[in-house]
Formats: sequence, C-alpha cells, structure tokens
Amino acid sequence: MSGSDQHLVSLEGVEVHFEESTGLLDFGDPDVVRAVDGVSLDIEQNDVVALVGESGCGKTTLGKTAIGLQRPTGGSVRYRGQDIWDAKDGRGDVEISYTDIRRSLQIIHQDPGSSLNPNRRVLKILEAPLKRWQAGMSAGDRRREVLSMLERVGMTPAKDYAGRYQHQLSGGEKQRVALVRALLMDPDLILADEAISALDVSLRVEMMDLMLELQDQFDTSFVAVSHDLSNARYFAAHGGGRIGVMYLGQLVEIGPAEEIISNPKHPYTKVLRWATPDLRAGTDSSEPPVRRIDIPDPKNPPSGCRFHTRCPEAREWCPREQPEPIDVDTDHEVACFREDEDHEYWSSPALEDEQAAGSARSD
Repeated sequence: MSGSDQHLVSLEGVEVHFEESTGLLDFGDPDVVRAVDGVSLDIEQNDVVALVGESGCGKTTLGKTAIGLQRPTGGSVRYRGQDIWDAKDGRGDVEISYTDIRRSLQIIHQDPGSSLNPNRRVLKILEAPLKRWQAGMSAGDRRREVLSMLERVGMTPAKDYAGRYQHQLSGGEKQRVALVRALLMDPDLILADEAISALDVSLRVEMMDLMLELQDQFDTSFVAVSHDLSNARYFAAHGGGRIGVMYLGQLVEIGPAEEIISNPKHPYTKVLRWATPDLRAGTDSSEPPVRRIDIPDPKNPPSGCRFHTRCPEAREWCPREQPEPIDVDTDHEVACFREDEDHEYWSSPALEDEQAAGSARSD
C-alpha cells in the first residue's frame, strides 16, 4: 500500500472528508463524513484492482480520487510521479499537464445512459473525443475509427449501431458505447464504477471478458468498483490483478484475487466472503462471522480498528490503536493485529459484546 513515484498512479495517505450540513437552523459545526481516510495504493501499468465493500465504504470516492475526479482533502495522488492537483493548480514544476492527465485517466459510469447524450447518435457521441483530442484527424478517419471500435466490442453491423440513439440500445450496448468512448482517449487507467452491476447476470461475464480483452490490446489499467465479491474475483483473477477490501473509508486488505478468496486474513473480508453465496462453500459456519450487523456511522467511526465493533475476534486492544498494514504474503497486505503474533493484542482480553456496543456509541 506504499506510494512511489515510479507507479502509474500512486495514492499516499489519501483522505477525502466531506462536510455535511446538519440543517438550516443548526449553527453548530457541520458533521464530517470520512469517506476515505488514510488510504495508500499503487496502481501499475496494465494493472487490475477491484475495490469491494458495503455501500458507503468509500470505494467509489477512492476510485474517483485515483483518476483525478475528486480532490483529496489530505495526502497526495500522483500520475507517473506528477502530483495531479499540483498540475491542476499550476504549483511547482509541472512536468505533465493536467489536460494530459485527465485524458489518460477515464471513467465508465454505473449508468451509462446518464453519461450519453440522448439527443445525439452513437457516431456523434464517439466522434466528440476524437474531435477534441485529435483535431488533425479528418471526418472520414474519425468515422472509420469509430466504426472499427464498435466492431471490436461486438456491436455489428457497426454502421447500424452508429446511427442509433441511446434509447435504442440495451443496457449492455450502452455500456459498450461508454467503454469505446473511454478507449478512444487512449487512456492509461479506466475507473469502471459498478460498470456491470446493472447488467443481467448472463451479460456480466461477457462484459468483463471484453474489458480484459481490450485491456491487453490497449495496454490500459482498470480500477473496478463492485459491491459483489464474485464479480471482483472474476475480474481481478482473469486480469491477473488484486482485490482491495474497503471498510469505513479504509483499505483493510489487498492482495491477489485467489489469495483473498481462499485465504482471507481480515475478519471483514471473511464476512464479505460468507455473504457471497457462491463463495460460502467451505466456510466454517452457517452463521455470519460478525458480532453486529449494523454498520457504524461514517461521521463518527469507531476508534482504533474501525471493524472492532462488529468483529468476533476483537480484543480490548482493538479500540485503542489503528492497525497498520502488514505483509502476509507476496502482494498481500492486511491491516489487522492478528497477523502480528507478537502484538499486545494477543495479551488483551476478548472484547465483550457490551463493550463493543458501548464503544460504538461513545466514539
């Protein structure tokens, strides 16, 4: 999880905190939502990172921060060594322009229909980035490039699809158009924000396979946001990538896909695995491995390890200190005291349910 200027994108100690107003008549300090809180992550060229976690855990915010769509309130985000926001603000020696950075970092939204102009045909939608970024390309070359890309993603006959409006496309077809639009920018990194969650189950694998096939052809990287551990496993495993598990704004475990699935280390990762029906086989219990179902308030997260209020393995040390990431295997890191056999965690008593509940209320 450490940062380095040699990576494609490097996030170091990133924080994204949002102020949330408490109401028109409340003149007190606004609540602060710690959407992302101290995350470090390196993304390589031709990499795949699948971020998973419950709704509200901060995975989409982290993804948008990684591609320069969300300004962090703390920490740094670098593209090929260039701080993205220094480039945006013109601070220091800017070696890569913000314009070039934004072109290199793209997004595919969960709902492609909301990002596709309903009043323009597919051809015009896809010609737009070419007009902006390749001004010297002729109209004929733009058309040929768009038709070629539609063919690549299986939208044939391409001329037919090029003449349609978005309302004439299925959900899967809209997503393919969004993918083509991102790839026409020749990006280094694409954020796929729940890009397959709205598709029928039968189409999800097909779409993931297509994305990975095009990744190899275009030498791009993917950060995929998903609430479904099965989808994350498929995408990361077939792309030779990693799964990153987020909880209340923090990255609690990251590692190779099959290692995360077959040998999860963080108690929260075990909960996600248990909650995924087709991954539950082989787990030790028919009961969820969690103390409490309710997720703490992100405006007032628990002290220490944020999962301790729900963790069945929690001890009295857990609320006292935030665990640092520990290397447990090659490219596999986890933020949990249990992976350090010499830690004071082991000599502290088990945390009783009443103590965990009280900690959740008082923190």
